[in-house]
Amino acid sequence: MTEYITLVSSDGFEFIISKDAAMVSGTIKNMLSSTFRETEERKIRLQEMDGRLLNKVVEYLYYNNKYKDSVDVPEFNIPTEMALELLVASDFLDV
Repeated sequence: MTEYITLVSSDGFEFIISKDAAMVSGTIKNMLSSTFRETEERKIRLQEMDGRLLNKVVEYLYYNNKYKDSVDVPEFNIPTEMALELLVASDFLDV
């Protein structure tokens, strides 16, 4: 059975994603593998990311999880206006 966790943005949007996809992030993996409250609640609040940004991050987590063992990987589209924010988010999330 697939396990799910919830990521919550700064503006209150909740994204329910598979634990496998979430574990692409080193930061989330560490949070879920420790004694943090997030481990029990299965809910991680990301106050530094709004819903628009977190939506794109979730999209990437699924993309990375899907193609992690593939040789022929399609391009992941990053809107130019989000590039800097995504770079900061990816650094924070360790992806």
